[in-house]
Amino acid sequence: MALSLILPTADGALAPYALKGSTPVKPPAGVKFNRIAYSAAHVVADPKAAIDPWLQCAVDWDATIGYRRRLWSLGLGVAEAMDTAQRGMGLDWPTSLELIRRSLEAAKDVPGALVASGCGTDHLDIDKVKSVDDVIRGYEEQMAAIEALGGKLIVMASRALARVAKSPADYERVYDRILSQAKQPVILHWLGDMFDPALAGYWGTSDIDSAMNTALGIIAAHPHKVDGIKISLLDKDKEIAMRRRLPAGVRMYTGDDFNYAELIAGDGHGSEPTHGKSDALLGIFDAIAPAASAALGELAAGNLDKFHAILGPTVPLSRHIFAAPTRFYKTGVVFMAWLNGHQSHFTMVGGQQSTRSLPHLAELFRLADAANLLEQPELAVQRMKTLLALHGIEG
Repeated sequence: MALSLILPTADGALAPYALKGSTPVKPPAGVKFNRIAYSAAHVVADPKAAIDPWLQCAVDWDATIGYRRRLWSLGLGVAEAMDTAQRGMGLDWPTSLELIRRSLEAAKDVPGALVASGCGTDHLDIDKVKSVDDVIRGYEEQMAAIEALGGKLIVMASRALARVAKSPADYERVYDRILSQAKQPVILHWLGDMFDPALAGYWGTSDIDSAMNTALGIIAAHPHKVDGIKISLLDKDKEIAMRRRLPAGVRMYTGDDFNYAELIAGDGHGSEPTHGKSDALLGIFDAIAPAASAALGELAAGNLDKFHAILGPTVPLSRHIFAAPTRFYKTGVVFMAWLNGHQSHFTMVGGQQSTRSLPHLAELFRLADAANLLEQPELAVQRMKTLLALHGIEG
């Protein structure tokens, strides 16, 4: 008999739902990719900590590092201390640096493990940041701390810079300074304001094409210091246009959680290999890690149809998780980890488990089942019923 439960619908009604009963896809041991693929990994909060959850941060370090080991075992890299980990949205800089330290230390035990770590300016009191020089000093402080640990940098978009910069020239000055002194090639990070409203007008303009020109100019001035750029604009055409203009050898890391399958598969355009496809640095890869790994393995083996057959069904789930307000997507990522037994609770840093409604989470459950992403169906049903009971729905 199929597993079933009662779920709320978008119109407030209740309706029975029976699981598909399909076996979740699993990648073969030692799966190999022909794309670089980072998962922006979440942190597991410590629900037993006696703190004020809206004001303070407590992390379950064992569970958090254990989750990263799982990602590495699937062949995925870890993009550490990014917005998926609630960086700047509950996760402060001291805790972020400790997370980076622990992740880098754990990676030493995993042959081939990839880690790239977020470097930003979120430790600054934004109300006291008055100049571009203040932003530069902020970046340099985090840069020095991460590089002292041996870490590779992801130079994150800065709220402080977006606030004080008066023109594209201010962005050029900041990034010229940071890139010129980086110890190894970095990944740049362009996060759209749908993910963080404080980043509106990044690169000195609200016009995306003009902003792209500024970013490309910065990269062209330092091509050997830039491994790639991650853009999260949820606009595949803009990503493709920028990808085709990158200097030779500089990668486009898709951050498009709506169109990642198509962008990773690529179109083969251009004489440079990096112009015809995107690599990946995605928050959704946290929630769909086994499927992402299996699909990337098929792509590397030349099985494009199998790649799309595995990854395609995950796209509706991702679009739901990242639906507006997009900045609340982290709730869906952690909900998936809880449903699949990768953490023992549905509690988040900053109490952000409350940012999505019960009907939203119910639809997430349905879409996860449709995409064959419920790794332990009995457990997922049990936990969904627990959540429903907390909201007064029994059955």
